[in-house]
Amino acid sequence: MAGKGPDWAGLLKWSVKQSDGTRPSRQISEEDRKWFQEAMSAQTIDVIKRMKEITMVMNIPSETLQEQGVTVEELESMLEELQDHVECIDMANDLHAIGGLKPLLGFLHSKEPCLRARAAEVVSTMVQNNPKSQQNIMNAGGLEPLIYNFTSDEDVLVRTKSLGAISQLIRHNKAGLEAFRMSAGFSKLKEAMTSDHPKLRRKALSVLLYVIEASPSDSKSTIRLGFVKPLVSMASSNSNWEIREAALLVLQELARRGGEEVQACKEEGMLKENLTARIDEIVQGKGDASMEERMLIDALWQECYKQTSPLREKSLLLPIHSGERPVISEEAVGEAGSFERDAAGADEQVAAAAATTAPAGSAGEKTAGSTDSTGRGAEGRKEGASPVLSLTAPPGRG
Repeated sequence: MAGKGPDWAGLLKWSVKQSDGTRPSRQISEEDRKWFQEAMSAQTIDVIKRMKEITMVMNIPSETLQEQGVTVEELESMLEELQDHVECIDMANDLHAIGGLKPLLGFLHSKEPCLRARAAEVVSTMVQNNPKSQQNIMNAGGLEPLIYNFTSDEDVLVRTKSLGAISQLIRHNKAGLEAFRMSAGFSKLKEAMTSDHPKLRRKALSVLLYVIEASPSDSKSTIRLGFVKPLVSMASSNSNWEIREAALLVLQELARRGGEEVQACKEEGMLKENLTARIDEIVQGKGDASMEERMLIDALWQECYKQTSPLREKSLLLPIHSGERPVISEEAVGEAGSFERDAAGADEQVAAAAATTAPAGSAGEKTAGSTDSTGRGAEGRKEGASPVLSLTAPPGRG
């Protein structure tokens, strides 16, 4: 059986044979007991033991690892395995207890871009919906290298992954959000938002949206720092539909604040002219506009100008109740995933938008406070990469 995995068919046959009621119970022989234990343990991993082994490797100087023939690819696979383990909130917290947090953060300073990026992903997974690990990372000084890599790294993937980790670290974390502000995080967000790299731009828009939703005072900071003009430009751009929808979502959130924010949206960046031009494209069938984008344009128009948008007048929208905000998938502002663009997906969106709201707690719906198998709550982990094991990973994996 070694090297081929457990004999599941034999195990099932043995189990049924012992419990089908057709024969009297008997004493299990030592040989059968040993076989059963071997079959059950072949796929069992002592995660803490494995994390300790990974910690030992992370503590070895990179020069020594290189001398021993350990490749960058193997180290990256090891970090990917660690990311898989720390999906579980208890394992994420235990990494600090076994001494693995400090060497993990050390990889943020690696000379290899792929290792800096992967280490940021591990941190992002650890702190997601996990206040204890957020605090551990903050106490260990983990925010500073993440901010440095986000703002200064030459590799765009490292910048994007670092911003993703920052996003999770400051979420529902007042100390983290304040530290981000103090490090000129807003001005760096603006730079990322106007970069040439779509993934970095989308992630920056996602973080900006969270910040202004979480802290009303920060919405005024975005106005003073000149965010509105590039947001308006992105909201009417033909280059990337995800960025258009993400920018519209941020503008709508700003406009909902009223006062200084809505005035800035109306006056800066030629918002009405840009929206009108985009609406004309949609009316003429020239713009590839999803229903989400149309609803966002309509909502922003009503927030700013207190009148029905041309899209609604021309019956190019689904009916929504007065005052209701369009519900947009997280993928519109997130790093991964995309809206369904095929006909079946469009039909499902139309049906979902037209249906009445289901009662809270209905079947298939995750209510507030619900948890998944990782213990992280309904949000869970966004990117479900399968583990890739290396550096003498235990049998039964890979």
